[in-house]
Amino acid sequence: MVKPLSFKGDKRLKKRKHHEVSQGPADDNASTSVDPSEDDSWSMPANAGELTGPTVIVLPTLPPTCLASDPNGNIFASQLENMIEGDPKTAEPHNVQQVWVASRVAGMAPEEISFKASHGGYLSCDQYGVLGAKREARGREETFVMDNMMDEDGRSWFQLRTAASKPKAKPEEQKYVSATTDNGVKKEQAVEKEVDDDSRSVSKKVSISLRGDGEPSSADTRVVLRMQTRFKPQTAETKEAARVKEKIGRKELEASAGRLLTDEEAKKLKRAHKAGDLQEALLDVRAKAKHDKYA
Repeated sequence: MVKPLSFKGDKRLKKRKHHEVSQGPADDNASTSVDPSEDDSWSMPANAGELTGPTVIVLPTLPPTCLASDPNGNIFASQLENMIEGDPKTAEPHNVQQVWVASRVAGMAPEEISFKASHGGYLSCDQYGVLGAKREARGREETFVMDNMMDEDGRSWFQLRTAASKPKAKPEEQKYVSATTDNGVKKEQAVEKEVDDDSRSVSKKVSISLRGDGEPSSADTRVVLRMQTRFKPQTAETKEAARVKEKIGRKELEASAGRLLTDEEAKKLKRAHKAGDLQEALLDVRAKAKHDKYA
């Protein structure tokens, strides 16, 4: 079974102890939603300004692949394995080489962004459209512009404009990251041939060419971007919910416990609330109160 990737700095979830004491009816105020700061799922950014942190650049290929880099900074198309029913829009990485860290520096526009590989090199494209990830400092060639596009059916995708574009080029003259099969073979033909070969138990690989000088009108330049949800900017409602969760008053704790609390018990419950173990701590307090009653 393929396990989800973990990154340096991720919080480790505490193992909760199981109590035999009946917890009674569920608390209506208890929230079952995932804390946004601990959400390790993957989702698509709504716009260029949302993209930051660990990112997967899904390429428009069949079978679905994503942009990846080896430790030497060579770029290649890596086949995706973690998807729901083969849908690229649900893709998640299974190898650290498939993950890029999206970031911006001060002064960059929201649509301008850089991608850093796991080995420390930045994704780059020179004026000839050659992609690489060998430089550990970013400049013009390591900066990409995210163009959010939409087709006639209302489907949204991104295009990554590269440094192969001339500074004052017209929109139709811009250059983008593209993924095409070699020898001019269409992706549909290549996949159909692969399916036929599979039926005869013969496997053939589809060779994919990655360039940074794709035409804006080409379907080969349409990429899907997947990012870790916890890095998405929080909305005002989400921030308010997080603030409420962080703070809880003594009166609320005493109402939940069903009695007055000592200073030590109140501090203990507040710590448990921040750690997400409030219900278990309340059970201990209630159990202690029952024992004290018959002491």
